[in-house]
Amino acid sequence: MPKKYIIGIDGGSQSTKVVMYDLQGNVVCEGKGLLQPMHTPDADTVEHPDDDLWTSLCDAGKDLMSQFKGDAGDILGIGLGSIRCCRALLKTDGTPAAPLISWQDARVTRPYEHTNPEVAYVTSFSGYLSHRLTGERKDNVANYFGQWPVDYKTWAWSDDQEVIKKFNLPRHMLFDVQMPGTVLGKITLEASLATGFPEGLPVVCSTSDKAVEALGAGLLDDETAVISLGTYIALMMNGKALPKDPTWYWPIMSSIPETLIYEGYGIRKGMWTVSWLRDMLGESLIKDAQAQGLSPEDLLNHKAAKVSPGCDGLMTVLDWLTNPWEPYKRGAMIGFNANMNYAWIYRSILESVALTLKNNYDNMCGEMGRHAKHIIITGGGSNSDLFMQIFADVFNLPAKRNVINGCASLGAAINTAVGLGVYSSCEQAVEKMVRVKDTFVPVEKNAALYEAMNKEIFKDLTKHTDVILKKSYEVFHGNLNEVDSIQSWSNA
Repeated sequence: MPKKYIIGIDGGSQSTKVVMYDLQGNVVCEGKGLLQPMHTPDADTVEHPDDDLWTSLCDAGKDLMSQFKGDAGDILGIGLGSIRCCRALLKTDGTPAAPLISWQDARVTRPYEHTNPEVAYVTSFSGYLSHRLTGERKDNVANYFGQWPVDYKTWAWSDDQEVIKKFNLPRHMLFDVQMPGTVLGKITLEASLATGFPEGLPVVCSTSDKAVEALGAGLLDDETAVISLGTYIALMMNGKALPKDPTWYWPIMSSIPETLIYEGYGIRKGMWTVSWLRDMLGESLIKDAQAQGLSPEDLLNHKAAKVSPGCDGLMTVLDWLTNPWEPYKRGAMIGFNANMNYAWIYRSILESVALTLKNNYDNMCGEMGRHAKHIIITGGGSNSDLFMQIFADVFNLPAKRNVINGCASLGAAINTAVGLGVYSSCEQAVEKMVRVKDTFVPVEKNAALYEAMNKEIFKDLTKHTDVILKKSYEVFHGNLNEVDSIQSWSNA
């Protein structure tokens, strides 16, 4: 029997990745389309220039299909996953009426304001791509997280007039919503010519980028926590019932219909901070890496692995992008001495990522009344053995890394496999398609050091730095009392 294949789309902030899998979860080929740098004319505006989201998907699709040597007729379907908390403002013909709005833009933390008469539809990025691929005005309900009139109890648009009025999005401006695993439509001839995807291929909806990554990581039980290392670093555990007014976490719709994931507070501009350091080092790092036959990232990890755990007290406050209701916060590094170089800075960033998430995890688990027995780390950062060991030591738990660690596209493929009836359930699909590569076990002395460092210093560090940063904000930007309060959900 000929092999069958499924394509998974992983739309991110910096690129669009498209991966073809066989039905055992093995990668057949991959395509990638880079996104342009964001348009940021001021501190509140973050937009994708031109028609960049669609262009990057077209580039990724053509890249993928140029590598595929099999029969296109053996491709069963394509799963669509894309980044959440974004907005696409579309004309009546489905083309953008304005630049697509990133999750980092302040406007997505507020109800929609209808100031452009050309806007006929307001949708998510997955809704926009769904329309471009299929011609349908359909989207997955689980990608509407934040300022959208969605009913979490019914998994449908709210029919409460007060809710609709609050978000200023009447039903005629919204796409029809579907459950994860539903066929949205089929690839049109126009989309096929633009992307290289076969005409007539079913397009199946997944869910928001983080939830679909959790599915691709194999998050199905109550004993696992998943940490997704991306531009936004997320912390997720399996959910139960819809909680009432939680403080340290919030529910999001899972990629498995009518189930939930609980998400703890994460880190905005998380892995971006690592890229920021790499790019700041520039040519000197590149030349040093080339001389040793390494990539810049491998060289950073090689050097940082020689730095003692705790970086001799060098710590990083990871507030490079802060919440709108905390405009005074800034990124900071404290504890330098003359012996330190960029290896200390790099390791300090990695340790501070893990320590920040550990504190958020403790708050979340304390409120939920249960803890995980192991963690799964996903995303490109998990390629670093050093980072994996830091997570194991800081959490004092086994840290697992899967064979497919950039697993949002795999989650989209799993949704597609179940939606098309290849597998009877997500549980069966995960069993067939998700595999653990290796596990990092905590080093006892390192775990004890990080626990003491966190308890005595790091956990309360921002209580001290924020005092100075608030004074700085008032000098440079004005009175903090004039800052509008914004609902805390937009931290995501």
